[in-house]
Amino acid sequence: MAAGCEALAQTGQGGAPADRMPERMDERSLDQRHEGYYYPEITSREIYAARAAAMPDATRSTRVAFVTALTQQQLGKPYPPPFALFAKGERAEKMIIVSLGDHGFRSIYQARGLLAQLTAVARTTPLLREMQVEEVFTFFDLLKLMGFEQLTVSDGETFAHQVKLD
Repeated sequence: MAAGCEALAQTGQGGAPADRMPERMDERSLDQRHEGYYYPEITSREIYAARAAAMPDATRSTRVAFVTALTQQQLGKPYPPPFALFAKGERAEKMIIVSLGDHGFRSIYQARGLLAQLTAVARTTPLLREMQVEEVFTFFDLLKLMGFEQLTVSDGETFAHQVKLD
């Protein structure tokens, strides 16, 4: 048991031994580290021209709290969550959504359906209503407001679609 804990302590995120990980990884290296660990190789990319700018008070803690709240909502349901979402990156600036099991999405089109549902949910938030943009902003715009820079959505098996939030 102690040897197992020791081995875990000596590995970096993604299972790479800590002594073989570069001291400072560039952005592309970090993306590559996520590919093959959280999702398959990126199969498509897009750039979304956000209608919003990041709020000045958007921090790593803001993004982590947002992901935690969405995750807790899912886990509070009487059925298994259809997808997992998490924030990655040094500043938690990258959101990743991965389908789980047979009840999740199985194609890019179903993933886009999920993103459309998340837009509907985003439009009910007090933040977008107070800003009076609930009829215009999308889930992508909400992510940009919170300081996310990238979203990757994947079925966890065959595709991974990456969106840069510009």
